Amino acid sequence: MSVKNKRILIIIGGGIAAYKSLDLIRLLKKNNNEIKTILTKSGKEFVTPLSITTLTKNKTFEDIFDKKSEAEIDHISLSRWADLIVVLPTTANFMTKLSLGKAEDLATTVILASNKEILLVPAMNVRMWIHKATQKNVKILKDYGYLFIGPEKGEMACGEYGEGKMSSPRQIYSYIENYFYKKDLVKNKNFKALVTAGPTREYIDPVRYISNESSGKQGYEIALALNKLGIETTLIIGPSSLISQKSIKTKKIVTADEMFTEVRKSLPVDIAVCSAAVSDFKPIKKNKNKFKKDQSYLTSIQFKKNKDILEFLSKNNRHRPRIVVGFSAETENLNKNSILKMRKKNCDLIIANDVSKKGKGFNSDYNEVSIIDSDGNTKIIKKNKKSFIANKIAEVIMDKLLIDDRNFN
Repeated sequence: MSVKNKRILIIIGGGIAAYKSLDLIRLLKKNNNEIKTILTKSGKEFVTPLSITTLTKNKTFEDIFDKKSEAEIDHISLSRWADLIVVLPTTANFMTKLSLGKAEDLATTVILASNKEILLVPAMNVRMWIHKATQKNVKILKDYGYLFIGPEKGEMACGEYGEGKMSSPRQIYSYIENYFYKKDLVKNKNFKALVTAGPTREYIDPVRYISNESSGKQGYEIALALNKLGIETTLIIGPSSLISQKSIKTKKIVTADEMFTEVRKSLPVDIAVCSAAVSDFKPIKKNKNKFKKDQSYLTSIQFKKNKDILEFLSKNNRHRPRIVVGFSAETENLNKNSILKMRKKNCDLIIANDVSKKGKGFNSDYNEVSIIDSDGNTKIIKKNKKSFIANKIAEVIMDKLLIDDRNFN
């Protein structure tokens, strides 16, 4: 496994660790990778354009207004050209600029204009790294979708010891290698995923229905995260105000029966994520006309169970997805109840979240979950935006799918 025939844009920041960028370029150039670089004004204090150009065999970009490349808009052409953008060393100052969305030079403008993933490689003094302002920026940038490697613990140029040392060129190379391995594997395998999201509505009469507080946001973000990984994704979503994305096949439903029908139509898939809050019961009979307050039927409605979509998927031997993920929304005994549900429904993973706590879960942009696998291993993701939570869930699903794929083959 190695990085081959990729186009990588390296932005070299200011810091003593900038010299290590030359070693990374050397490692990447060994396997026919094309490297282009942007050297920041502060980076130029540590490495020279001549050294970089000698190794890359390409021009080193420095200024946003370059008279020698008037025919191209560099901040657009560079961001579109690259398969991956790497920033090293990423200083505390540079992270602040990114978290604020600044575009004041070629490097920051390229990043803001980019439609590619961006890997940040932090390097700074330990006190700068652990400072609340820096950690706040790291959280913001991770939420935006930036990738991180490091920093490592070790002795720094200033003589102090601690977390803040830049990852070695070999470590960065290995990260990039693994990044492209997963990307290429997903692309070649044509994996498909199905995600259910949102509430369902079970009508009593034309104006009254049984439903719940689900907004569909978490499932929606998971569908986006899986699609971003290169997986062909279908989203089946109940009543919601969320806007459909062109890259995702979206099917809008209202009732649990409609969701069940669309799930069956979408099979076979490799991954199924059942995040929808499906109504467990529905009235045996829906009245054609609106019930009046004085009618006794409202106090004696008879119910029957809806079909269990998660159980159908996990126990359907003919079209069972290779990875089935359930959700467990609990108000007490979170782990215990979630593990019981996972075993009863025959899931590969269960996402457990406590919906009794305000400010996360239903009708919130935030969530806090535990990802539990069939062996009982638990990964806790602390309160964060649902987009961040979704990316972490997608990563776990992908890792499990790739392990399963290797065992399968």
